Amino acid sequence: MKVNFGYLLTISFVTALGGLLFGFDISVISGTITFIQDFFGLNETMKGWVVSSALIGCIIGASFSGRFGDRFGRKKVLLVTSVLFAVSAIGSGLASSIPVFVFYRILGGIAVGGASVLAPVYIAEVSPGEFRGRMGSINQLTIVIGISLAYYSNYFLLPVGENAWRWMFAAEAVPAIFFFFALFIIPESPRWLVAKNNKAKASQILTRIAGSDFAKFEINEINESLKGNEKRGTLKQAFKKKYRFILFLGIFLAVFQQWSGINVIFFYAPDIFAKANLGVDAALFQTTLIGVMNVVFTIIAMRVIDKLGRKLLILIGSAGMVVCYIVIGFLFQSGNTEGTLLLSFIILTPAFFAFGLGPTVWVVLSEIFPNKIRGVAMSVATFALWVACYILTLTFPILVELLSSAITFWIYAVICVIGFFVIYKFLPETKNESLEKLEKMLVKE
Repeated sequence: MKVNFGYLLTISFVTALGGLLFGFDISVISGTITFIQDFFGLNETMKGWVVSSALIGCIIGASFSGRFGDRFGRKKVLLVTSVLFAVSAIGSGLASSIPVFVFYRILGGIAVGGASVLAPVYIAEVSPGEFRGRMGSINQLTIVIGISLAYYSNYFLLPVGENAWRWMFAAEAVPAIFFFFALFIIPESPRWLVAKNNKAKASQILTRIAGSDFAKFEINEINESLKGNEKRGTLKQAFKKKYRFILFLGIFLAVFQQWSGINVIFFYAPDIFAKANLGVDAALFQTTLIGVMNVVFTIIAMRVIDKLGRKLLILIGSAGMVVCYIVIGFLFQSGNTEGTLLLSFIILTPAFFAFGLGPTVWVVLSEIFPNKIRGVAMSVATFALWVACYILTLTFPILVELLSSAITFWIYAVICVIGFFVIYKFLPETKNESLEKLEKMLVKE
């Protein structure tokens, strides 16, 4: 099989721009917290609500985007998300009250939720098995690039002054508009087209990706997986007994990725660095280093994910995060928060995440669900992911205030230990297999 790698890479990267906006949108808040807290006079509880409000939108977007993607197509729904990203960016930057600000942050969250469901699904559906890990990891790479762009944008806009936070949010409109126009060059998902009885168009797309033999084989496999009298893509069907194991495994992976605590680092990094007595400028600069580590280790993961497999990367990353959280907790407990040691381990934690849970969870979630329920099952898992992220983000400042920073980070270490053993025992390896073959392996008839 001769794959048209340039074409595959192009359509995967365009789709993954949704991941870039996902990363930018959820991380831009980190550099604005100090300004927003002063501007609106927020206490710690209100700060947690304002930071986490976008995640309400993520939950809404994740809930409906899979169903809409199954009905209207992956591409059309991604186009809608690009518009929402742009509107949210401008609206958040212009907001003059907390209700207005929260409304536009929720609107952006809906776009994030939609992109987080459909971008990895689309990439998995167009990629041959032996390339799917690398192509799927592109989505995670663009997420961490988006996170880095937000950090650097925040840092370089800092000299604007007291209104810097408005420009930090508005800056997202630029990649959002680019994403909108770039989407017009990608085709619809061939698996969605087959499900809608447009086999000729699907064959044309698959032939362009990897030749006519590949197209014939894939269409036969897709047809086989879609046989049966069950209604396709309903929530009730996703919870049927034969899909139960794989659905709940997907939900566990999604929740574990968030309760590993990583978004505490992404969202509250400047706050954490402030506890190490860094000023705003220095804290934002240290935050940019998190973005660099994120990108570097995601690229390393992309190079090895189809060789080492998804499971091993998750185990290595989880174990590394356990060590980091334990050390960070002891440093806070002992009061040794000044100097480079705390900063080093805070920056190292996202590196382990980027090598393990970051790219692999999105790849695995896009692979394990059968064709009949992929859209709705991905929505269920991603819904669980954003609920978990919301709870994590909302509770972090409260836990720190009630229990201390040390105990909070040790809680995340315990969660990573639990996740390590569940993944070790229950997660099968999915590398180098077609989506239809994985379905035969994982569905319990």
